[in-house]
Amino acid sequence: MAISGSETQSSSSLKIVSQVEVECVKCDSCGFTEECTPAYISRVRQRYQGRWLCGLCVEAVKHEVVRSESVITTEEALDRHITFCREFRSSTVLNETEHPIFAMGRLLRRSLDSPKPLRSNSTGALGVKALQLIRSESCFSSISG
Repeated sequence: MAISGSETQSSSSLKIVSQVEVECVKCDSCGFTEECTPAYISRVRQRYQGRWLCGLCVEAVKHEVVRSESVITTEEALDRHITFCREFRSSTVLNETEHPIFAMGRLLRRSLDSPKPLRSNSTGALGVKALQLIRSESCFSSISG
């Protein structure tokens, strides 16, 4: 496809996209780590007394202000949320039988430890009788076995 002279771009008209600087920052409440721009980190810290809060904790603090029976400040809601997170982390014991990550690990180990099935194009090589599709009275096939 040919490009006419009016459709070409000169090198002076090209915009150079600069890379956005990001930093990893850890939430002072829950410990979650996020990548954010320094400007955003600064705004969040100004809003929450120098503390960094992830997006989830920011929403939790806002919710705490709204759901409180008495009128509380953002600082009070922040203190309540941080206290809740601290107590939750210290009281929660991970039970290997109940925690999903441990269950997935066990499942993965079992699948890796189990013997691998033989790969063959023919089920006869395995000594297994294959199910056959047979024609039935209807327009749908049925499986016989």
